[in-house]
Amino acid sequence: MARTGVLPALDSIKVRPVPATQVIRMTDNSSLDPAQHTQTVAEICRLIEAAETSLNLGDLAARAGLSPWYFHRLFKAQTGLTPKAYAAAHRAKRVRTELRRSNTVTDAILTAGYNSSSRFYEKSDQILGMTPANYRAGGANTEIRFAVGECSLGSILVAESDRGVCAISLGDDPETLVRDLQDRFPNSSLIGGDSEFEQLVARVVGFIEDPAIGLDLPLDVRGTAFQQRVWQALRKIPAGTTVSYTDIARHIGAPKSARAVAQACAANPLAVAIPCHRVVRNDGGLSGYRWGVDRKRALLEKEAQDEHPG
Repeated sequence: MARTGVLPALDSIKVRPVPATQVIRMTDNSSLDPAQHTQTVAEICRLIEAAETSLNLGDLAARAGLSPWYFHRLFKAQTGLTPKAYAAAHRAKRVRTELRRSNTVTDAILTAGYNSSSRFYEKSDQILGMTPANYRAGGANTEIRFAVGECSLGSILVAESDRGVCAISLGDDPETLVRDLQDRFPNSSLIGGDSEFEQLVARVVGFIEDPAIGLDLPLDVRGTAFQQRVWQALRKIPAGTTVSYTDIARHIGAPKSARAVAQACAANPLAVAIPCHRVVRNDGGLSGYRWGVDRKRALLEKEAQDEHPG
């Protein structure tokens, strides 16, 4: 039997192209081979991506040979997104690509599948994190302040845009952390933080050393629709508590997407502010951590000590 599993993130699903006219024959029967479920949803994803206009739920369900209710439930379970949210995420990804190569912002917006530029501009800040013109210029007109400090886990870098904290990184080498920030925001103006900004770094360091004090910061979180849902769920995990990737998948209504949840955790750009260190394997073991498993263990031990002092 073919190996089955959840669909990967939007950028990594790769199946053969499917003509827009193709109808997938399938019945509303949950006992069908899970591999067939996965293939069906993957093919519908290709249809959504190839469509020049939006396809409604009824159209997509009919092409899958399923009832709208069953198809909606199956699609969300496999991808972690509703069909409508998947289509929106794909349009957002496409407009980012088009803004880099189109002659004008309007051309990019229309080519990406938005019916009007006004509708896109209403949501452009949420989709791009900046104006379309600035994004097209590679973020050349945006400023990011940053500073590097030291804590018990090694070096720490905190960066902030005008929208909020956009990066918290941990590592062994301060210069490497700065280079990583430059790679993430290659065309932004990086400005060393002043003494006031360094107080922000001190707040983050203080939280690492004493998690009981809490950390409430305005965040500039940029990611796919699925990543955003995972990261929002992570912020609800109390200090001193751990959950599994499967628990998070269930919480966001996508019980089969534990692998995609793990990928979202690995892509988290905000250490400790988005506490992906509180997510462990189903058996309670520590799995990979973007900033090193030893740091993950140390963070959890600090939080456990706060929960059980002495």
